[in-house]
Amino acid sequence: MTIRNWIRFFVHTLLIGGVAASILGFFIRWDELSPLISSGGWKDIFSILTWHVFVGFTFSVISQMGFFAYLTVHQFGAGLFRSFWNSVQLVIIAFVLFDLVYFRFQAFADKGESIVPYLGVALLLLLISLGVAFFKAKQSNKRVFISALFFMIVITVLEWLPVLQANNTKWLYIMLFTLVPCNAFQLLALPKYNQHSSQKSGA
Repeated sequence: MTIRNWIRFFVHTLLIGGVAASILGFFIRWDELSPLISSGGWKDIFSILTWHVFVGFTFSVISQMGFFAYLTVHQFGAGLFRSFWNSVQLVIIAFVLFDLVYFRFQAFADKGESIVPYLGVALLLLLISLGVAFFKAKQSNKRVFISALFFMIVITVLEWLPVLQANNTKWLYIMLFTLVPCNAFQLLALPKYNQHSSQKSGA
């Protein structure tokens, strides 16, 4: 990828993170923002949303670091495990999803609390990841489905860890739904940017 296209790729991902976090912040923190809207505190509203944009930029950078780390891990894993790499990825996916439910439930659930909300978060991530992996396989070939699923689940959870450990419900969803579109965009858009770079080089 050329420097110019890498910068475009970086900026576009950054903008996706900023927009996603600001929109999510507006709806998830509506209970805090609605009194400000009623009282005409537009400066405060603007400050809060601007802060969310910059938080989204930060999450986007985390997402991009995770993506490029994944590309290295994928090459290493494919070289080390060869034909078993897909099986290894499936085992890691299952382990991460289990941890996402079981360890969070053990760490944060109150006595008598249902495990369903913890299952729901993992199931939501799985369903979104399956959809992104399906489009990636359709865009490229069927062999990349498991690798795409691995990235969308395992790498997203690793990027999400700081908020998972804090267990703040609002930030749990704000960070997740900022990381997911950033990760999906990078996974699906990278071939397009690489193709543009190849065309420029060929020209």
